[in-house]
Amino acid sequence: MTDLPKVAWIGLGIMGSPMSENLIKAGYDVTGFTLEQDKLDRLVDAGGTAAASIADAVLDADVVITMVPASPQVEAVAYGPGGILANVRPGALLVDMSSITPQTSVDLAKAAADRGVRVLDAPVSGGEAGAVEAVLSIMVGGEQADFDSARPIFEALGRTVVLCGPHGSGQTVKAANQLIVAVNIQACAEAVVFLEKSGVDLKAALEVLGGGLAGSTVLTRKKDNFLNRDFAPGFRIDLHHKDMGIVTDAARTVGAALPVGAVVAQLVASLRAQGDGGLDHSALLRAVERLSGAEV
Repeated sequence: MTDLPKVAWIGLGIMGSPMSENLIKAGYDVTGFTLEQDKLDRLVDAGGTAAASIADAVLDADVVITMVPASPQVEAVAYGPGGILANVRPGALLVDMSSITPQTSVDLAKAAADRGVRVLDAPVSGGEAGAVEAVLSIMVGGEQADFDSARPIFEALGRTVVLCGPHGSGQTVKAANQLIVAVNIQACAEAVVFLEKSGVDLKAALEVLGGGLAGSTVLTRKKDNFLNRDFAPGFRIDLHHKDMGIVTDAARTVGAALPVGAVVAQLVASLRAQGDGGLDHSALLRAVERLSGAEV
């Protein structure tokens, strides 16, 4: 489809690889760059094009999408002589789908505007499964016109796509999302330990809980992780630790109290300090088990 915009994709990790592949399936011409050769090979196998550098990837792009771990990585790929802003054509649209601080997004939009580049912050929720299945929730900050032009791309990646406000708003909503998810996982983990120590059939209990008011997307998505003690990373504790730092800092700035969120942020930090940072965030169960005297 020659009428579709050319896309450069920077960052092909757990989320970026399946998301970029879904764009290819939707007919987009996708050129990607990442630091791992095997991820570039995977993109090529899916029908994309591998670039040798960020500059090469963005040179002819109409839309540049970044999906990297945190604010320092966004700044690293955006700025500098080899970065996106120095090499992308004026008028292009830069869509940052990473989860970073709202202020980083605001600063990036200002810097990009000086070069004639439009920006949206568009972090996502749904984890690896949501990325693979193209059912992500995408929360967007930026101008309405830019959002409208990017909507077909978003709809190839997700199911719920909402413009939340000006630059930085998407990141603010994502921070709230990460707060809710962490507290929810912690509650589920505590319930699992309580149920098991009480001698209840865990599978049966989680099934009936999932059908009532205690049911949630978190419980549905993470039930098998809890049952099988399978903590292969869909979303790593390291990244949720970063996100809890973002939400607690942002809340302090605006004067919002997060009493439960602050406790869960410390529990996430504790789990990371115990060496579990590379595990899925459902591994919060391991922390509850340790506190309850179980060997893990």
